[in-house]
Formats: sequence, C-alpha cells, structure tokens
Amino acid sequence: MHIDLSGKRVIVTGASRGIGRAIALAFAAEGANVAVCARDHEAITDTGAVLAEQAADVIAKSVDVTDSEAVNVFVKEVVARWGGVDVLVNNAGQGRGGNLDTLNPEDILEHANILQMGHFRFTKAVVPHMRKQQWGRIIEINALAGSIPTPEGIPSVINRASCLALSKTLGMNLAKDNILVNSLNMGWIDTGQWDRHYREMGPGVSREEFDEMVLKVVPIGRFGKPSDVFGMVLFLASDYAGFISAASIDISGGMQGQIAYYPTLKKDFYDMVSARAKD
Repeated sequence: MHIDLSGKRVIVTGASRGIGRAIALAFAAEGANVAVCARDHEAITDTGAVLAEQAADVIAKSVDVTDSEAVNVFVKEVVARWGGVDVLVNNAGQGRGGNLDTLNPEDILEHANILQMGHFRFTKAVVPHMRKQQWGRIIEINALAGSIPTPEGIPSVINRASCLALSKTLGMNLAKDNILVNSLNMGWIDTGQWDRHYREMGPGVSREEFDEMVLKVVPIGRFGKPSDVFGMVLFLASDYAGFISAASIDISGGMQGQIAYYPTLKKDFYDMVSARAKD
C-alpha cells in the first residue's frame, strides 16, 4: 500500500510537542504542506523549523484555540497561501484530573473551552473550504476515557466524551460532502507525560516499578509510541479511507474497561510506596 499525501494541505493543532508534533512530522515526511499551531510561540516556531526540512511548505503560528478570531485568522492564512485545506487534525488539549470534591464548575468549563470548543472552532473554520472542494478529512485525537468513563478525571471524561459525540455527529452530517470525520482514542501513549506521573509518586519508587504498575491494565504490555498513532492518521487522511466516517478507533494496546481500574491501582500503589518509605 502506497499512501500518497504529497501536496496535501494539512492543519495540525497542538503540534508543538508530543503526538501533535509527531503527526505533523509524519505529514511533512510525506511531502505535504503542513500548518501547525500551539500556544507556545517558541516551541511551535521550533517545530516549524524542523518541519521545513521535509514538508512542501510550512506555516507555524502561535494560536490560542479558545480565541475564535485567532482560529479564523489562522485558517484564512492557510487558505490564502495554499488555496484550501484538505486535512484537519484536531489534537489541541490535554487531559485534566479531578473529582466531585476537588473541582468546581468553572474548572470543567475552562477545560471544555480548550478541548471540545477548540476542536469545534477549528472544524467550523475549515469545513466551508472543504465543502467547496468536496473533499476533506477531519481527524480527532481523542482519549479512551471519552468512550469508557473512569471514576476519576471528570473534566477529561466529560469533555472527551463530548469530542467523541461531536466526531460521530459530524461524521454522519458531513459525509454527503465527502468530508469524513473520525476519532482516534488514545490509551497510554508515552510522550513525556508519564515522566510527570512518575515524579508524582515521590521518592522511594523506581521507574521500573512504576511502569509495571501502569502497564498492568494494558494487554499489549507496553506504552504506545507516537508512531503507533500517526500511521492511522496518515491512513485516515488518504483515499484508502474513503468509506470510513463517524468511526471511533481505539489506539490503546487492547485496553478497554481495564482503564476504569487504573485510579484504584494507582492509589494502592501510592499507599504502598508511602508505607514503605516510613518503614
């Protein structure tokens, strides 16, 4: 199978690091025109410089996805330069933890404005241009928690579920215009955030012990890599995926309902480590 994406006009949001950056680099390696954005000006400029080594052309800008005008200006710049948009990868937005005792409504709304509304803003901005050319691909980088709730992390559960519902709704609504919308639901993808989770354990625990605990809920027995994600993104952006829309695809190493056990597993592990440190 040869996936030819050369010359495609691609937007990747939240592309300054992690999965977003890896996806942008994958499109660049295929010779696409790649437009990337993120809030961190220095980081997204660095990403743009790396992309320029392979991409047909690059646009890299600092954009706040909570700012509708900034989103519209960015998309207009892409269209003015390349004549349209073929692919949108909605990646911006991180997970957020918390439960009923630790959160207030404003916390959830703030997260929603970045995640589900950020994705909605970019989708609304690109769809008129995709309709004009009767071709488009919109790929939502989502999380497994959007389809399988967990007992912790209310903002992520609620807002990821909303992103998944939006993806399915648009995948049905826009298919008649040959604009195909699909959601990729991430499991444990190691892009650096697990280093932060490990540090939260405090002293007295090795990284090997921590990884063993985390991976107990992952049937494949390892963390995912960005390369496990961008292959599916490239496929969905191609003509080979021309009959796939409103799909929800898990990239999770076989993890399904096991994700619900992770908060308890993590708490028990933390308690064990704390007790061991006192001995």
